[in-house]
Amino acid sequence: MNNFIDDTIAAISTSTMTSGGISVIRLSGPKAIDIADKVFKSKRNILLSEVDSHTVHYGNIINPDIDEIIDEVLCIVMKAPNTYTRENVVEIDCHGGILVTRKVLEAVLKAGARPAEPGEFTKRAFLNGRIDLSQAEAVIDVINSKNEYALKSSVSQLDGKLSEKIRDIREILLKHVAYIEAALDDPEHISLENYVDNVLYDVDKCVDNVDKLLKTADNGRIMRDGIRTVILGKTNAGKSSLLNALAKEERAIVTDIEGTTRDVLEEQINLGGIVLNLIDTAGIRETEDYVESIGVEKAKKYAKDADLIIYVVDCSRPLDNNDDEIISIIKDKKVLVLLNKSDMEAVVTKEDISAHMDCKSVSISAKNRDGLDELEETVKDMFFTGKISFNEEVYITNARHKNLLNDALASLKLVKEGIESGMSEDFLTIDMMTAYEKLGLIIGEEVEDDLADKIFREFCMGK
Repeated sequence: MNNFIDDTIAAISTSTMTSGGISVIRLSGPKAIDIADKVFKSKRNILLSEVDSHTVHYGNIINPDIDEIIDEVLCIVMKAPNTYTRENVVEIDCHGGILVTRKVLEAVLKAGARPAEPGEFTKRAFLNGRIDLSQAEAVIDVINSKNEYALKSSVSQLDGKLSEKIRDIREILLKHVAYIEAALDDPEHISLENYVDNVLYDVDKCVDNVDKLLKTADNGRIMRDGIRTVILGKTNAGKSSLLNALAKEERAIVTDIEGTTRDVLEEQINLGGIVLNLIDTAGIRETEDYVESIGVEKAKKYAKDADLIIYVVDCSRPLDNNDDEIISIIKDKKVLVLLNKSDMEAVVTKEDISAHMDCKSVSISAKNRDGLDELEETVKDMFFTGKISFNEEVYITNARHKNLLNDALASLKLVKEGIESGMSEDFLTIDMMTAYEKLGLIIGEEVEDDLADKIFREFCMGK
């Protein structure tokens, strides 16, 4: 995995979907500077191979076949090892038109580079030891961040916060494995008497540290992917009006006719930095309408998998049997009750809701968009207890990391069980090494080529 790659790659590293002010074509590899020299003509008549590293040069990109100017550009030269990939890197800043960008890339490819695969620049950074695998995965998370929380968490992992915690745990395990194996090889000079007490103390610490990381996984997933939020309520409670108010556009049809919403409607919104993956559902009520009944059953199904249930209550109408059914469905879920139509005379109060279930309530008027600020703050408090401190806590946002941490935790618990049952030290090292290897897969120190290929295929082109 640590072999350096001999060929030179190139790709457009800015958006290829629309025109912009500037496009960037990036080259990386041992011949990056030589290839750039074949197509770049400096206004000062100098070769890029002769310039200092991390310098910018003004000139033209030339079509080498017909000696014709393609574009006026800036070339940035960065020499190994102080680059993103630890290889020679050249970045060509050309005008941002789609056609001219592609023509510059074509010239570079004709001069000897090959097209980069998705994520190949970051893959080379990983293979050349500049970043570990968890940091490489954080790169794509930074690019795909949908909110401030996700971005801060990804930047924290890119900075190596998770890697540091994983390496600390692995170092403890390796220390004990090495000592036990040395003692077994040389029992006359290295004693294992009462040594399991030291192992148990440190394994307990490792279990605690892994468990703390795992406890952040739910919040980490929510930061990255958003809160799966299902809007429930009986017919004409104002669910669709709420969706429209939060989306700030008319996404759902709103009428006074009961049963207007007959199927689920999905919308992703950013609520004060938190992404809500909203699902508006059919009003729950007893109905003989076959299509509407399918929508009601779908609403119940989506509620089972939701991170958050927003239960919309029409406070101008008394609670009835339909509300009783909804409450029975959601009583064990994380629920926020919205007492809608606060602009009308209320017959249902927060106290009435508290008598039926233990949850937070907010009074709103979806029609007038009153109370949405309080809704936003309440959702933040429910999931993140106010502000998140990224300086101290690492959040697990990657499902692969979560699975490997669970595997490592299971092995560490086997070590504890082995100590308590009086198992010999050489057997303890087997489970310690399993935990060590599972943790190593997170940062890429124990990784197979096909896994690395799968991870980097998820990257965008040119990164």
